[in-house]
Amino acid sequence: MPKSKRNRIIHTSVVQKKPAKERSEALYSNIQTAADEYGHIFVFGVENMRNTYLKDVRQHFGDSRLFFGKTKVMAKALGSSVEDEHAPGLAKLNKYLVGNVGLLFTNRAPEEVLEFFEGFVEVDFARSGTVATRTVKVPAGVVYSRGGEVAVEDDVPLPHSLEVMVRKWGMPTRLEKGKVVLDQEFTVCYEGKELNSHQTALLKLFGVALSEFKVDVQAYWSAATQEVTEVQHKDENAMEA
Repeated sequence: MPKSKRNRIIHTSVVQKKPAKERSEALYSNIQTAADEYGHIFVFGVENMRNTYLKDVRQHFGDSRLFFGKTKVMAKALGSSVEDEHAPGLAKLNKYLVGNVGLLFTNRAPEEVLEFFEGFVEVDFARSGTVATRTVKVPAGVVYSRGGEVAVEDDVPLPHSLEVMVRKWGMPTRLEKGKVVLDQEFTVCYEGKELNSHQTALLKLFGVALSEFKVDVQAYWSAATQEVTEVQHKDENAMEA
């Protein structure tokens, strides 16, 4: 059937994305501007990225600037070498701009920034592809809504209407007198193993959150000293000791 040649309505409220080149140029320019305005530049990595929690970080540092973009563009804006660095010492941050990292520009004291991120951890449900941080098993017998994570007296049986769904997700369940039952213990996931979509669906159903959103500060540059300080984490220090 031929396509209709009638006039089509185009909604002007739809925001068109900027071309990639234009976004990169804007990121480059904004980083260089921020480098002139703030006294400290932090390189940080993010574990289990969640935009909601990153938004909380932005709000906490409302007096600062936070950038997440292409690492090559961020490195070029700071300076790829001593010859083209935007400010003395900035090129030393380049080796940390690898992987899922961002930049925080702030005038707050490094001690305050590091203390905030040390205590900033948000627990969330794992997504497919995430590595399980512990083994989760559902006991044999009647399946409860929390899958054995809490005492039976504090739980309620899983609704019978969900039996087809959990069976589809890999649990060998059956209905017995209106209750969802397992004939033997079922392992949802194993510690250290990558999770698939069925496993993450089961974990979410049972209210088991295995992902932690963390911000890992790797290093920072200070305008006053023009030096880069690498951040030593507590676990690393313990191993060295």
